[in-house]
Amino acid sequence: MRDATAVQAPPRIPGDETVPAELLDAFHAYERAVVANDLDALDAWFDDAPDTLRGDEGGLLVGHDAISAFRAQRGGVAPRAIERIEHRPLADGTALLVSVSRFDAGGRGLQTQIWRRRAAGWRIVAAHVSARPRAFDRAIWREVGEPLAPAAADGPLSGLSFAVKDLFAIAGSRVGAGNPAYLDEARPATTTAPAVSTLLGGGAALRGIARTDEFAYSIAGDNAHYGTPPNGALPGALPGGSSSGPASAVALGQADIGLATDTAGSIRVPASYQGLWGLRTTHGRVPRRGVLPLAPAFDTVGWLTRDGETLERVASWCLDGDAEAPLPWRFRVPVEALELAEPAVREAFEELLAALGRTAPIERVSIGDLAACHERFRTVQAAEAWRVHGAWLDAHPGALGGAVAARFAAAAEVTPFAEQAAREQLRPFAARVRALVGDAVLILPVVPGPAPSRTAEPDEIDAIRTATLRLTAPAAVAGAPSISAPLLTVPSALGRAPVGVGLIGRAGSDLSLVRLARALADAVS
Repeated sequence: MRDATAVQAPPRIPGDETVPAELLDAFHAYERAVVANDLDALDAWFDDAPDTLRGDEGGLLVGHDAISAFRAQRGGVAPRAIERIEHRPLADGTALLVSVSRFDAGGRGLQTQIWRRRAAGWRIVAAHVSARPRAFDRAIWREVGEPLAPAAADGPLSGLSFAVKDLFAIAGSRVGAGNPAYLDEARPATTTAPAVSTLLGGGAALRGIARTDEFAYSIAGDNAHYGTPPNGALPGALPGGSSSGPASAVALGQADIGLATDTAGSIRVPASYQGLWGLRTTHGRVPRRGVLPLAPAFDTVGWLTRDGETLERVASWCLDGDAEAPLPWRFRVPVEALELAEPAVREAFEELLAALGRTAPIERVSIGDLAACHERFRTVQAAEAWRVHGAWLDAHPGALGGAVAARFAAAAEVTPFAEQAAREQLRPFAARVRALVGDAVLILPVVPGPAPSRTAEPDEIDAIRTATLRLTAPAAVAGAPSISAPLLTVPSALGRAPVGVGLIGRAGSDLSLVRLARALADAVS
């Protein structure tokens, strides 16, 4: 009688006759673990070493721990079967396997692996996965075209494409705000938001409508309904939000420009997490007509790009920068901001200051109580967010994902007295920021640390959110322009990670701030 516990031998596939039996058994056992998403088995099949490699279209992971962390949040692969395998011996105890997989739902993928014989048996020391092609990633895009809307004219942005955050009106399309129930009830816009029209008029083509965190009320970048866009710089990490979709599209090369909003850091945080340039413009500098608001007292429009030159092209076209006076080559460091930075970020930032100090005066100053500023900012933001969206949310219980729902529930409890008191308490802080940037530029880390893992615990994410908002709120409170420039790289559990350097300038100095940031990048390179 056949042993019911025995593993059925896999079917013969072309090419497997050249593979040594022990290696072939290991390969098929690994493949069974992939299909079953058996995380413990997958961890065991990858060599437990700091130089183990795994790459795919999302990037390269180095080290067993980084690969394990990524796999834990990825989920399993779609059902598939191996239809071909190629084996090449590389050295004694080392072999290359290249296999072709056929997915049950259609399409093929390619897996390239280097196996090495260890004391415990064969183990994978390097792997690259080429997934089956897909039309677009629904976690990044809500709607995409080739292009979705062509440029309206030739201009200084000709040849560039842009992704627009799903808050901007586009004639004939609906605004979805990152929520399927809201999208279902939305009516197509009859006009296009000026911020969109300006890019089209400059020669840029609209690539598509990109995802946002629900109602833009988050900075993590996840979405309970559509998934989490990938981090284009650090596989396995959160992308940063709420402009997560445009940021990922730009970081992955699917668009050149991300048109987005920033209320409390929603451009600057994903820029920092994904190694992008991101500009929050002076409050009111770019028209917000046709943009779904969150907190109008702080909402601004801005852009994300992969390089400073493109950001300057965009800002030059979209802003009347000719009247701007150049910003002084003088910097002030808020000491309270450095206290929030993680040790690796603080060390890298101090090294940057040392390099900058050879050409520019740098002064360390007190900006004020960042915890108190954040708390009062949060109160005003919450009160405004509930005024904008509360009626719809009351009529649609259960429509939100858990974290955003909790945020709006707290917002519903803010009293008019608490809101007014918070506004009054913010005024001296705003005045302090404006005074500090009157004849200098504030410089500080954009975020306390690199992008957290997508598998981080909710309590960890909440703590990171709080520390981050303490760094990003001052520019919002002052209505000042702020840029994130990708000038720092620090270690993280997922590998080397970007962290943005933030600059805050005086109101109306947006284009000058971009130019100064580019000069700063040259000075410290």
